[in-house]
Amino acid sequence: MNDILLLKQGEIVLKGQNRRFFEGRLLANLKHRLRPFGEFKVYSTQSTVYAEPLGNCDMDGAFEAAQKVFGFVGVSRALACDKDKDAIFEAAKKYLDEDMRAAKSFKVEAKRSDKGFPMSSIELSQYVGGLLSDEYPEIRVDVHTPELVVHIEVRETAAYVHARPQPGAGGMPVGSNGSAVTLLSGGIDSPVSSYMIARRGIHLVPVHFFSFPYTSEQAKEKVLELAKILTAYCGRLAVEIVPFTHIQEEIRANCPEEYFTLIMRRFMMRIAEKIALQNGCKALVTGENLGQVASQTMEALRVTEDCISLPVLRPLIGMDKTDIVQIARKIGTFETSILPFEDCCTVFTPRHPRTKPKLEDVLQVESVLDVQALVDEAFDSREIVKFDI
Repeated sequence: MNDILLLKQGEIVLKGQNRRFFEGRLLANLKHRLRPFGEFKVYSTQSTVYAEPLGNCDMDGAFEAAQKVFGFVGVSRALACDKDKDAIFEAAKKYLDEDMRAAKSFKVEAKRSDKGFPMSSIELSQYVGGLLSDEYPEIRVDVHTPELVVHIEVRETAAYVHARPQPGAGGMPVGSNGSAVTLLSGGIDSPVSSYMIARRGIHLVPVHFFSFPYTSEQAKEKVLELAKILTAYCGRLAVEIVPFTHIQEEIRANCPEEYFTLIMRRFMMRIAEKIALQNGCKALVTGENLGQVASQTMEALRVTEDCISLPVLRPLIGMDKTDIVQIARKIGTFETSILPFEDCCTVFTPRHPRTKPKLEDVLQVESVLDVQALVDEAFDSREIVKFDI
């Protein structure tokens, strides 16, 4: 029988009457993610999802891709066999021979979901473990801290043998909790915040503000590369690139310097909200982190979001920078994020930004601008770049 993938569902097993909805989304996401690696039969029983290859498939690629699908807490490559104690031993010997020969100690753990199987889990573990010990006498049995654990699962349709299960991505299936616009810059923070909120089941619409010629084409390509990396976790992404040069030039020409960043951020929020409403999104997502820069004080954050009605989700708000960098390295965005290309947030940066602004003062400063016309112009001129796995 074939080498297959076993995937353990995460917190959706705690859902009640709506569990079927979450599980359906999870299976659809997995099928889509595995499509580049061949044709798979994907189905679910007893809180485990099975991905069975139909024909010649790239199992190495599929195994790696499955570990990035939100909603699973564990992923294993397994060999299916008949539900017979000797067939299970033969499968373990055949499938795990290389692992056994590389290990210095092992134990067998069996789980019996099919209660009609004639042996208990302990009896099956002892039986297969004894035969493996005879087959590999140089490897000692260690039931407390083994180097290798041989896993056996006896389920409704077959028995499965596997070892070295890998952690899954956790979280909720993308799309199961609605959609949100995420503000995606070229820095370290915003790709991480996008990843973290997608992990909670949110489908993302990334928005990037581009200020050519103050920021280069290379800066835009850097952001698009970040979006491409995120598709491994988030699925399909359509990045909306908003021209921001005219707005920033109007702010510089008409507003006091200490308010540049605050008013710029308010324009970003207005445009992002307009894009969100067009796409049926229920929130905005930012990479803001309390106190990290002048525009991220509590006073500044209040002023920034006062101009919109949608909620703003800030997954990084209380995190240390070292924690954010660690996640960026884990998901593969860090090296791209630190490439030395400009970002629109660095254009016309004030020397002494206002850190504790008052809303009435900001409204007064902003009143000299034709806000709605500038928002509409940028919105109508945006470019959309689509990515898929």
